[in-house]
Amino acid sequence: MAEEHLEATDRDAVFPEQALAQMRRTGLLGLLVPAEHGGCSGTLTDLVDVSMALGRVDMSVGMIFAMHCQQSEAIVRYAASPLREELLAQLAAGDLYLASVTTEPGKGGHLFRSYAPLQESDDDTLMIDRVAPIVTGGAAADGFLITMRSPHATADHHVSLVYAHRHQLRIEGAGEWCPMGMRASHSLPLTLTGSIPARQVIGQHGAFHQIAQSVFGPLAHIGWSAVWLGTAAGALSRVVRLLRDPAGRKRFDLSSQLLMTRLSRVRQRLDTVHALLRRTETLAASDVDLSDASSQLLLNSLKITASEECYRAVDELVDAVGLRHGYMQDSPTRLEKSLRDLRSAALNYSNDRLHLADGQLCLLDPDVRFV
Repeated sequence: MAEEHLEATDRDAVFPEQALAQMRRTGLLGLLVPAEHGGCSGTLTDLVDVSMALGRVDMSVGMIFAMHCQQSEAIVRYAASPLREELLAQLAAGDLYLASVTTEPGKGGHLFRSYAPLQESDDDTLMIDRVAPIVTGGAAADGFLITMRSPHATADHHVSLVYAHRHQLRIEGAGEWCPMGMRASHSLPLTLTGSIPARQVIGQHGAFHQIAQSVFGPLAHIGWSAVWLGTAAGALSRVVRLLRDPAGRKRFDLSSQLLMTRLSRVRQRLDTVHALLRRTETLAASDVDLSDASSQLLLNSLKITASEECYRAVDELVDAVGLRHGYMQDSPTRLEKSLRDLRSAALNYSNDRLHLADGQLCLLDPDVRFV
């Protein structure tokens, strides 16, 4: 379904409604929801496998799915009753597509900080007034997980996570979504205002850092990396099929040492990312403390490595097959689109910011321990 509408959603920079409808129908939106609530009881491995498969077809669709699963896992682990049961039933039924509202003007990507105050009202409700410069799929979302400065906070890092259903908010979009790549993600800036019952706090007030370290961060880096790897692997697969096709053999010199070397390097990059992804997946699925310096270093290394190596792999494929099949939009290899999409990977929670954090984490691990 995603591939059928791929050209139109990329050309027009519109949300892939047909792909989302398939996720609803097939139960994918409830992949991580426990079976007792009607979900699939999927594992982290399932999330990685599905994200890779979707990334092979369309990176925007893969990222939409992976980010939704990140939000749903936060509900599974941290939402309290009866909100937890209400939302899990909706997720399992395919009635709840979740969008993440963590970006905020002026904070420069600091996930653990928020300036927008969450205000308490006398009638046991919470008032939301939130501007977000980027909300992936926000125009199509049924519900939102929103970070805000906690009531009675004494510092910007006292952040709460709240759930708001679409009908509880007034949602205003601004501007147009016209990016170089990731065009179908439709990540418009939004202003969200409204009120929600106080029971819709996810976890404890001011304790978002715990959710971020145990769910948001790990599932983001693992899910995103799986999508990026799928995108690059799909590109390599289409190139190899082109080269193996009898018609293709007349256009390419398969005895070329340069071509074979480039294919080898591309495959090496992807195998490296795959090995690091599976190692990190195993770690995150264990009982290890993911806030530990060594674990954080591995998670950040996965994100940085996957974002850089997958992009470089596709860039090298462009050189390998040349102008006609590496640069043109109408090539069956779709390298031009893959390259545009993957260019966003290093910017999606900036690698520069992660390197800065990793440098500080290195000082906390003088024995250089590996997990």
